[in-house]
Amino acid sequence: MTAIAVLGSTNMDLVAYVPKAPRLGETVTGRAFRTVPGGKGANQAVAAARCGGEVVMIGAVGADDFGVRLRAALASAGVDTAALRTVEGASGTAHITVDDEGANSIIVVPGANAHVTGLEAGDDSRIGAAECLLLQLELPLDAVLAGALAARAHGGVRTVLTPAPAQPLPAELLAATDLLVPNEHEAAALTGLTDPHRAAEALLEQVPEVVITLGAAGSLYAARGREPLTVPAPRVRAVDTTAAGDTFVGALAVALGEGRPMRSALGWASCAAALSVQRPGAQDSMPTRAEVVAFAAGQDVR
Repeated sequence: MTAIAVLGSTNMDLVAYVPKAPRLGETVTGRAFRTVPGGKGANQAVAAARCGGEVVMIGAVGADDFGVRLRAALASAGVDTAALRTVEGASGTAHITVDDEGANSIIVVPGANAHVTGLEAGDDSRIGAAECLLLQLELPLDAVLAGALAARAHGGVRTVLTPAPAQPLPAELLAATDLLVPNEHEAAALTGLTDPHRAAEALLEQVPEVVITLGAAGSLYAARGREPLTVPAPRVRAVDTTAAGDTFVGALAVALGEGRPMRSALGWASCAAALSVQRPGAQDSMPTRAEVVAFAAGQDVR
């Protein structure tokens, strides 16, 4: 099994389903509401675990009912929660609106995640024991940087950074990143370039490998000294795109850890994401390894 450490956020998603998202100042009537475990870090941890990874989650939840539910959800997916701290106050929350086309808009309130400002006892060794470290930007940057530097100091730990929510990134963090995985909007925010190929070229000046996710169009891989690679996504009808990107990253980490070539790994990750968008919710929508294997076989992805 691929050993994966995740240093990231854990949130409770408060999801409202509406025919059409409200404009500024507008009130609309929703058709359903759900509370489901989420957070980019926890999402990636669950996705990787369901795809067959051996995953440890490093982060924090609050001393509230949401915190209890978030920890239980991770544990039920097979994620090691020994490094998931409980801090005073509220857990993180994400307030999500999903329209009938499956598109979403999200407001994140950090809560307990804001207390994760660095590594604690045992975190360094957990990162060092992993083959891959997954990072995102829903924790304070100091903690993200500390994790990346710990992985680099150990050597042999692939650091995968999802730069979301998009924000300026310190050069020290980029220098400690092996693979950057933005979506096309985040890539544009980081580079000022709306064309994904040009954005990838610009990002390669700062990191050795980039995967830009392109939604229904698939993904673009670029690496220094290699020709770019575009891998299409399976054609499916999206019900809810929440956490599709996190599903992709978790599955990609497992695929790369198993030694799959990049084209195969991207195709496999796209299959996992395609399954997730056909179901509502974040972690609830994430497929098992058996589901991904069966779906990928039908898409001629091995």
